[in-house]
Amino acid sequence: MSRDCCQTDYDALFDDRAARRELSDYRRRGARGTTARLVDAIRGEGLVGASVLDIGGGVGVIGAELLGAGAASLTDVDASRPYLAAARSEIERRGHGDRASFAHGDFVALAPEIAEADIVTLDRVICCYEDWLSLVERSVERARRLYGLVYPVDRWWMRLSVGIVRGVSRLFGQPAPFAVHPDRAVDARIRAAGFVPILEERGIAWQTVLYRRTG
Repeated sequence: MSRDCCQTDYDALFDDRAARRELSDYRRRGARGTTARLVDAIRGEGLVGASVLDIGGGVGVIGAELLGAGAASLTDVDASRPYLAAARSEIERRGHGDRASFAHGDFVALAPEIAEADIVTLDRVICCYEDWLSLVERSVERARRLYGLVYPVDRWWMRLSVGIVRGVSRLFGQPAPFAVHPDRAVDARIRAAGFVPILEERGIAWQTVLYRRTG
């Protein structure tokens, strides 16, 4: 795990105000954009009886959607206490609290304690973690059937945009961990773990990829 990951204050970066705003938006408008596309693709692969591990689950959108669509259980791991609390609140509000568990902390550090799941998701998580290799390797080995990601496209305009964001954040004394990682290397690591892509959608800024384990 990289030194930068340990030093990032995710509670400050993803605070109560941001959690309330995102949760309010989700309650009004539902899952949208790349998140909705990932959820729809997973639904198409079958959910009945499936366990879900949502890493960096934010305010609980993917967990709530998949539990509502028939998943048997959810484990939500997040490094932000405010976001984890929002996710728990929303999932309990929807009546799924008895099928969900929540863990606070850095997933790479917690990975030995986290059980495997049929479906593992990371929605806009790799971009917030400097040590992408450890995150991908520890998370993909937890996936028994499906592995879904939303992360930035590796293009010059995204690298420029992220560089500006990081520069501005340093000026305000709160370095942001946002990064554009080499998507070919990310893909190669996932394939090497025994997965093949069954959905690949690339937009101007984000890409949505769902992998299925072979064999």
